[in-house]
Amino acid sequence: MNGLELLLLALGLSMDAFAVSVCKGLSLGSICWKHMALAGLWFGGFQALMPTAGYYLGTFFTDIITSYNYWIAFALLTLIGGNMIKESFEAEDCPDANMAAPAMFALAVATSIDALAVGVTFAFMNVSIIPAALSIGCVTFACSAVGVKAGSLFGLKYKSKAERVGGAVLILIGLKILLEGLQIL
Repeated sequence: MNGLELLLLALGLSMDAFAVSVCKGLSLGSICWKHMALAGLWFGGFQALMPTAGYYLGTFFTDIITSYNYWIAFALLTLIGGNMIKESFEAEDCPDANMAAPAMFALAVATSIDALAVGVTFAFMNVSIIPAALSIGCVTFACSAVGVKAGSLFGLKYKSKAERVGGAVLILIGLKILLEGLQIL
């Protein structure tokens, strides 16, 4: 996986956190740098932690399913991306303005479950997990901080569009992995 693919993957994964951050910004109304940093740290931290956990979980199974790894990566990324696109069309309540640790923990876990599955695919693809997880965490930090600000300024205008784009990016990366595995690309 090259740097551009990793950046696109990180952007795709960060769209759930961006969408929740937009809602937080909308709920908060008046925001400060602390709100942006807090959302970035929670969401970026968990988006870095979960693929790392998934990677180490996936290494237990990599020997068993090495010949099918590109199919599994394609299936997981397509399911995650498809779910993101489906959710972007559903009416969703925004989380409240609560930035306390229990509320943010729950949101951070909920928005990073897909990163756990991506971490499993990283194990099958022999991706170097530390730089990949740090990239995903940093991109998510930035997107979440921007999301809080955007939510306070623009409301929900970009929330579902961001989720659709993120889902499409994950599906396309999964397709590329499959085509490379089948030696079509």
